[in-house]
Amino acid sequence: MPQEVILLKLGEIALKGLNRRKFEDALVQNIRRRMSAAGEFSVSSRQSTIYVEPKDDLCDMDLAEERCGKVFGVVGVARAGVCEKDLGKIQEKAGEYLEEALEEASTFKVECKRSDKKFPLKSPEISAQVGGYLLEKFPHLSVNVHAPDVTVRVEVREEHAYVHTDPKPGAGGIPVGTGGRAAILISGGLDSPVAAWMMAKRGVELTAVHFASPPYTSELAREKGKRLLQKVAQYAGRVKFITVNFTHLQEEIRDHCPEDLNTVILRRFMLRAADRVAKDENCSALITGESLGQVASQTIQAIACTDAVATLPVFRPLIGMDKSEIVKIAYQIDTYDISIEPYEDCCTIFTPKHPRTRPILHFVEDGERAIEGEALLEEALQTLETEWIYP
Repeated sequence: MPQEVILLKLGEIALKGLNRRKFEDALVQNIRRRMSAAGEFSVSSRQSTIYVEPKDDLCDMDLAEERCGKVFGVVGVARAGVCEKDLGKIQEKAGEYLEEALEEASTFKVECKRSDKKFPLKSPEISAQVGGYLLEKFPHLSVNVHAPDVTVRVEVREEHAYVHTDPKPGAGGIPVGTGGRAAILISGGLDSPVAAWMMAKRGVELTAVHFASPPYTSELAREKGKRLLQKVAQYAGRVKFITVNFTHLQEEIRDHCPEDLNTVILRRFMLRAADRVAKDENCSALITGESLGQVASQTIQAIACTDAVATLPVFRPLIGMDKSEIVKIAYQIDTYDISIEPYEDCCTIFTPKHPRTRPILHFVEDGERAIEGEALLEEALQTLETEWIYP
């Protein structure tokens, strides 16, 4: 019997009905992969809870707890002391395991969940007995059932009893891999990593497509995109990173297409390229970080012109968000400081002084005919560089 385990609480998965087992199995597999760096753990699912149990004393429980909190599908993370299902043992474990938290508190209450109905005491009786014991052991404490400093939680389950305080918030969402696979167009800005994180939260496995235009964009810009994905990968798991060289195509658009339509024409070719890469990678959709009205290429008319070339659905999870909401999530997932580093990306070079904000599709299509678009696109798709990004 381990002395300490991590109990992971499920949220939306509990509502999945007949498909629930598929979601739980995917979640268990994702957790096992994340635990590998923290040591040897047993990961299992019982009674709507995931048990993460160390196999030896070499396991890094702090790292394991941190990683569990970033696995989509987990809504709560409780590090718990383990003991036999005996009232005296439960009282002693609560006093020992939660000593530090109780010493620092002024008020507390005890809540019990008795999953094992064969246990002789009912939940209110267990709570009362454990509460009385803790009042004697920590005489400075008083009971406050409405707003306690510490809530002592006792769970009497099928094999053992567990004591812990309130679970820490988990990442929420549903397990990555249960929502299909999609390709995210990743730049070095604030928006696309947030969009990637939001779609991974809905169970989507990510492939990233990054556009580079050397020498106008540097290797540092590409590395910036990879570092952003490393942050996202802490939640989404490993991400395939594919770089497309767009230099020649961008130069041709700059030199031959109507200047005011350059941005929307470039976006159309990016979407064409990402669409083809996505199909080759068995992706079922594209993801972009566009927010309606944020820049000239993100008006309704410009988005309609861009989407006209896509054969896969295009998801835009940020479409109705303002910048402050996006920044808030960027801080939460630790991508903000990287995103604001001043490296040029493919979207910011050759920007026209007066871009057309309400482009009309047939004029955009006419503008594209000034270049050998299909040949240039095929040339760009011959330059693909692929690597894996890990947390």
